[in-house]
Order: sequence, then structure tokens, then C-alpha cells
Amino acid sequence: MKTITRSLHVLAAVAVSAALMTGCTTGNAEGIDTAQTTSTGPQAPGADRASDDGEGRYAAINGLELYYEIHGTGRPLVLIHGGLDTIDSAFGTLLPELAKTRQVIAVELQAHGHTADIDRPLRYELMADDIAGLVSHLGLEKVDVLGYSLGGGVALQLGSRNPELVNKLVVTSAPYRSDGWYPEVRAGMAAMDPDAMVGTPMHEIYARTAPKPNEWPALVTKTRQLLGEDYDWTASIASITAPTLVVIGDGDSVRLTHAVELFGLLGGGKADGAMGGAPSSRLAVVPGSLHYNILSHGDLLLPIISPFLDGPAPK
Repeated sequence: MKTITRSLHVLAAVAVSAALMTGCTTGNAEGIDTAQTTSTGPQAPGADRASDDGEGRYAAINGLELYYEIHGTGRPLVLIHGGLDTIDSAFGTLLPELAKTRQVIAVELQAHGHTADIDRPLRYELMADDIAGLVSHLGLEKVDVLGYSLGGGVALQLGSRNPELVNKLVVTSAPYRSDGWYPEVRAGMAAMDPDAMVGTPMHEIYARTAPKPNEWPALVTKTRQLLGEDYDWTASIASITAPTLVVIGDGDSVRLTHAVELFGLLGGGKADGAMGGAPSSRLAVVPGSLHYNILSHGDLLLPIISPFLDGPAPK
């Protein structure tokens, strides 16, 4: 029993920022008008099937009925949640503030939240292609992207596979190599058991949201397999052309030194900075933050994220 409890605690610190952990609200973010959009491309959101609660829509992308929500107006920003998360459980604190000055497009990945699973494995590359497909589907030329945890890995893949689609990139609590996680964290991810997790906050959120709640075991199993794979994206990081903000908590489950390495690969930490030539990428360490609660620290994150996103877009 102690082993299961310890594994679940590690999982919570890695895969989710569920509502009971972060204090985020569920349901539509208060005061946000979901009808507002600046999408004017070949596929306006109004043509997509609306969700039963009217808060989002479904786009036919790569065999998925990919769920997304649009909040606010302005320069588009895509939000990509973490593993076993939903839009609300991950971004309930940040989304309303971000949507005050920009068009926020929040997505639920394959098998997560409102998006039903299909017969394919969970892969960072495939989910990045799904996001790219949605951007094109909505007729958007370029977007800013903010990804958290597993969603940060998807964001890195999107930036490297489709650099032409990304203006700026915010990667929060996500490694670019599998050994970026602390070893005990990887052990906890390898111990993910769907039956042992029934009744946890992440399971309760899934049961309320998923179109097929009985597919919880498949989601956990696929997520465990994804997080258990070894990978090294060092070479592909060189393909990222978008200015990138790397964000990590000082008590994160991703090693701080690993985040510094990623910052270096993106052009930061060079001698030119000391000589006045600031790199286009940034590194931010959020004090007093753990992996599972970093997104709840809006008072600390927004003064970091907003100036970066609001700066001049790359040409």
C-alpha cells in the first residue's frame, strides 16, 4: 500500500496539475466569451461540431475528433496540457488572464478530456502533428504555443517539426531527453496503474469529461508507455527557430540542470549575453514551485510569460 501511495504521489507531481491540487476551477473560465475569435481562414470554428456543453468544438484532424476551445481575441496562443490533464485542470488559473489580451486556443490531446482515443499509440510527434493540423484547420498562419509537462514535449516537437507555424514557444516543466526527469520520477511513471488510480482527482476529472469514461485504463496504459520510452531530441532542437521561453519550478520533477541545458541548446547562456547581445530565448525559474502546482502560480508566471509573448514577433 505504501508503494502504491508513493507511486501515485510521484505521478501527481509529474503528469497532472489536477483541480484539487492546483485550486483551478472546472468548467468554462469565468468571464470568458467563448464565441469571440479572430479565425478567418478556410475553416471557421463555427463550422465545427459544438460540444454538448457549448464550451468547445471538435475538429476532424488525423482521424481524431480533436476538442478545442477558443477564448478572447488577439494574437493566437495555443495551450497544450500535461498528461492525464484537461484544459480546465491544467490552465484554469492562467487561461482567463491570458485571454484578456490574446486569442487563446486550448486543446485536449488524443484520449484526454473531451477528445476520444483512436487506434494509435500516444506519441509526441503524432500529437504535435495534430496541433499543426488544427492550426491549419483554423486558417491560422502562425501561433504562439505554451506547453506544460507532456504538452511541453508536444510543443517542442511542434516547434521542430513545423517551425513555420510557431511565432514563440513557452516550454514549461518539460524535458527534451527522457533522462531530464529525476530517476525516482521515472520510476513512479513506470508504476502507473489504472486500477490503483481509480478515485484519484485525475480519474474523477476524466470520468466527468471523457466521451467514453470506461477507456480510462487505455489512457493510463498508453501514457505510461509514452513516458517510459527513452528519447533524445538534442538534434531536433536545432530545427526550432521560434524564440523560446524555458520555464521550470525550483522544486520541479525535471532536473534544473536539464532546463539550463535546453536553454543552452536554444542559444542561451552564451558569452554574448554578458557583452550585451541578449539571446532570443529565455530561462525562468519559478520559486516555491513543484511540477504539479507550477501552473497555479499565476502571480509569478504571468509577469514572466506575458512580456515574453507580448514582445515583437519574429520576422
